[in-house]
Order: sequence, then structure tokens, then C-alpha cells
Amino acid sequence: MASGSAGRTNGAAPRPTQRGSDGGKPLRAVVIGSGFGGLAAAIRLQAAGVSTTLVEQRAQLGGRAGQLRRDGYVFDTGPSLITAPALLEDVFAAAGRRLGDYVSLVPLDPFYRVWFHDGTWLDYTSDMERMKASMARYYPGDAARLEDFFAALRPIHDAVITEGLGARPFDTLAAMVRFAPRVARLNAWRPVARSVARHFHNWRHRFLYSFHPLFLGGNPFRAPSIFLMIPYLEKEGGVWYARGGMYSLVTALETVFREIGGVVYTETPALRVEVLRRRVRGVRVGGTGGRELPRSFLPADVVVSNADPGHTYGRLLGHVRRRRWTDDRLARLHQSMSCFLLYLGVRRRYPQLMHHTIIVGPRYEGLVRDIFDRKTLPGDFSMYLHTPSRTDPSMAPPGCESMYVLVPVPNGASGIDWGIEAPRMTLRVLDALEAWGLEGLTGAVEVREVFTPDDFTTQFGAVLGNAFGIEPRLTQTAWFRPHNRSEEVGGLYLAGAGTHPGAGVPGVVLSAAATFHAIAQDFGLR
Repeated sequence: MASGSAGRTNGAAPRPTQRGSDGGKPLRAVVIGSGFGGLAAAIRLQAAGVSTTLVEQRAQLGGRAGQLRRDGYVFDTGPSLITAPALLEDVFAAAGRRLGDYVSLVPLDPFYRVWFHDGTWLDYTSDMERMKASMARYYPGDAARLEDFFAALRPIHDAVITEGLGARPFDTLAAMVRFAPRVARLNAWRPVARSVARHFHNWRHRFLYSFHPLFLGGNPFRAPSIFLMIPYLEKEGGVWYARGGMYSLVTALETVFREIGGVVYTETPALRVEVLRRRVRGVRVGGTGGRELPRSFLPADVVVSNADPGHTYGRLLGHVRRRRWTDDRLARLHQSMSCFLLYLGVRRRYPQLMHHTIIVGPRYEGLVRDIFDRKTLPGDFSMYLHTPSRTDPSMAPPGCESMYVLVPVPNGASGIDWGIEAPRMTLRVLDALEAWGLEGLTGAVEVREVFTPDDFTTQFGAVLGNAFGIEPRLTQTAWFRPHNRSEEVGGLYLAGAGTHPGAGVPGVVLSAAATFHAIAQDFGLR
């Protein structure tokens, strides 16, 4: 990874400090939380001349996109890939920087290798001829329909990405009324799995092009087809890996933010957003601030919360009488599924693994229903493996593999006692991987770290231990999500997975753009 040097401008100087409407004191912002959405929002604000401070309760930045280092093994704890890198380039460009000067992106091909329960497999790639040849092995008619399928997705992609609807706040009924006829015309309301089934006959191909909502914590049999823009994004822009791990992107964003004058405090939890006459006054914080924090109150004209909306409204704004996001309404929100994660450092190599490997169990819809609706821990499961050492040897000692295994599980509404269940689940996952073909895995494990839904709650303030924020269903999309511009108090804004447009790296980066757009409108920024 290349890193920028302090004071480097790459051709663009920081903008003059913005001042309040009275022309007096400089405009000040506090960003709470340092996930990709928080970092992107902080950079956009600081680059626009707003004096911006970012506070993070943990010792490292990144939120869910954290990093573990153990005995020479390096693990990304959250997102494992980048789609639509142009969205990230826009964030760097706002600060007068180039993404390529800070992060080395490596294209992945295939994006994923998908193994099915019957021993068959498919390599998922953007090469249409290779995909058609692979699909023809199982059902030639599906291969013939592939290009028509992507042609049907293009208008959805164009609406959200090209026309920028994902990068603008969706916080008025008028905007929803204008967009609703287009949703109907594009059939974007139809569940993803149902739309895919209209194009493909074979069950393998139906899975291959409908599983993407799971990357956002969504149920493919319920999430609206607007989320089919994800496979289109992959086809058009590819799937990329950040050399050194996804955390190198977090480091790059932090570097840029500091270079342009931003201030960062880690180990500094936000305790409450202070409000006077229904406008924010600043943020009350605790912790040590990395032993640098000069005071426990940070005054601000603008507060951007990258935290879970339930935490933002229920805790940070819990002392304020709320008109829309009351405790009862927050409790009625449908939270996304959670994940059981194993981070494994293995002292041997497994050539059968790709950078990303998906192992699909014998059930699809039934398994999803168990996780999302029945809230039970099923006897069977599917797994997503990220093995970056297949691409980047620096992620593990020589001859070893760095691997994380993700198993979708119910969120905390299930009542599962993970203190009891985590050791059992660990053994089940290791046994399943050995049965699949990773011989001798258990005996070769040198590093083993476990992350459960309880950890999502304690470390990230995620309601019910959700892994991806609010579930992306039709009634929780666009205007129906918590808005980028808070409905409760002036000067409060939201960014990240819990607001518009949603989870995933492209989603939270777009949320930061939408949030900045709202702030720019309200404060006359350019």
C-alpha cells in the first residue's frame, strides 16, 4: 500500500474554513464512529472547510471493518471485498487525493467459487462467455438468458448509481412519490429471488444471482429487486481486494482525513448528543481520547452519527423527547441477521480454496427462513470463506493460510446463549470444513478467534447483535429507513448501514455522500 505524506495535496488545496451563517465562529462538526460511512463523511466535511473531529469508542478505527493480528496472521474482521471502486475514488477526490496513491487494489477473478452440497461448483466472474459456458453445464437455457438478465438490471443500476439516487437523501414523501412509479415500472419491488427465478431455471443459477442481499443482511426471498444492482456493479466494475487487507483502506482514509486537518480521538465513546431548543450543541464523550482529549464536551454545529440508528436515537438522543424514532418505534424495526465468525490461522495451505469460497448447504429458502423468521439455529448451514493469503502472502506466515469463516445466524431475538453455543458451533464448523475437503484443518489451526452476535452488541452497539444494521426489506428501504437528515433535531445527521441507501461498502460510502449533500443544503456548503 502506498501512503500519502503529510501535507500532500495532489493538486488541490484544502478549502477555506466554513463559518456559520452569522459569519462568526468556524462551522464545527463531530462525527461519531469510524466505519467506512463515518470516515467518508468526515473527509467530505473537512474537505469542504468544516472543522471536523471524529470520535471512535474503540482503540482502532474502522468499526466493523477492523483488523486482527495474531502470531503473524492478519485478518480483516468485516468486509472482504470492494465493488464500485469509483465511489471510493470520489471520496479521495473530494480531498484532492487519488485512491491509487494510498491503496493498491487487486482485481479478483473469479470473484467467488461456489460449491454446492452435491459436489458441483461454479466460478462466479464478470466474463460473460466463461459464465455462459459454466452455466451451460447444468442448464443451457439459463446460459442463453444471462445477457437478458443483466440488461434487465441496468435500469436499476442507472437509477441508483448513474443518476445518483443512492447518493442523495431520501427524506421527503415527495421524493418517494416521484420514485414509486419508477420502482413499479422496473419491478424493483419484487423480491430478489423471485425476479431471478423468472430468468433462470436451474437451482444453482438461481442461488448464484440471488444470494447478494445476504451480503447486506437481507433475506433474498424478501429484499426488493433494487438490490440486484449489486451483481450488476460486480459485472461492470469487478470485485477488488485491497492489498494488505481491507484495513489498508481504513488506514488510507484516516491518513487523508488527518492530512487535510481532521482530528481523530480513539478510545472515546460518545455518551450523548447535547441539544438546545431542538438543535445540536455538541457531543458529550467519555474515555481517554488516546490520552489526548482536552475536554469531555465537543461543541458542534453538525453531528454525524455513524452508529446504529437504535443506538443513536435510543442512547445518544435518549434524553430528548422524540417525535418519530421513539423507543416503541425503534423496537418495531426489523434488524438484519447476525453472523458467527471464526478467524483461523492455519499452518498449511489449501489449494482448493479461492480468495472467496462459498459452500452452500442442502437448503436455501428453508435455511434463510430459519435464520430470519423462525430465529432458530439450524442443524445445517452455509459458509462464506475469505482466504486472502491465496492472493496476498503477507496475510499469513510462509506456507500458511489466513482464513475467516462466516456463518449466517439469527440475531439476538433468537435468545441463543452464545456463551454456551459458541464452543459447540466452533466444533461444528471445523468438522463441516474437514468433511467438505479441508483435511487435517482442526489439527493445523494455530490461531483461532471467535466472534458472535453478542460481540456485535458489545463492541458496536448493534441492536440485537445485528451484523448489517436494519434489514433491507421493502418497508425499510429509501424513505422508510431512518433518514440521513435526522427528523428529530436540527444539525443531526446519520451515515452508515442504518440509513439510506443501506449496508455494504458501496452502500455506506453512498450514505456519506447523501448525508454530506443534506448538510451542504442546510449550511450552504459547496
